[in-house]
Amino acid sequence: MKKEECFYLGKIVSKFSFKGEVLIKLDTDEPESYAKMESVFVEYNNNLVPFFIEKSALHKSDLLRVKFEDVDTEEDANDLMKAELYLPLSVLPKLEGNQFYYHEVIGFAIIDEAFGHVGIITSINDTTAQALFEIDRNGIEILIPMNDEFIVKIDRAAKQILVNTPEGLIDLYL
Repeated sequence: MKKEECFYLGKIVSKFSFKGEVLIKLDTDEPESYAKMESVFVEYNNNLVPFFIEKSALHKSDLLRVKFEDVDTEEDANDLMKAELYLPLSVLPKLEGNQFYYHEVIGFAIIDEAFGHVGIITSINDTTAQALFEIDRNGIEILIPMNDEFIVKIDRAAKQILVNTPEGLIDLYL
């Protein structure tokens, strides 16, 4: 399995017991959706390695307490600390309407109702308080907040997102 065929699920953040259990910080709005997984891919030595789950349970709402098969000691768990976890894109439920996964819209064109063609989404910056579309317009980077009020329509077939941004926002970058 290649990383490009997967989505980031979370990261192992700490050990939970001396029997090899770990706590995973999930990167999701719906942690309960991942409480009953059978396996995950763990990034280990730059490879995605499948790990099978013996048991798991939600722990303090956004953490998942997991006991992996063949991880039976504190030393085994230590070896996995800070490892990132992935799942195949195929397990994601299909979203419709104006809902989308970040990875899904990379390469989509942004069209503003007033401005017209803005550019192509190169990535999503979600390290700020408000997630941003990072858009390339002929070498110029334009940032547009991913605000529900700005997003008019997502056209998956045409690979376009129609937005209605506040007057002057795009002009700030040009």
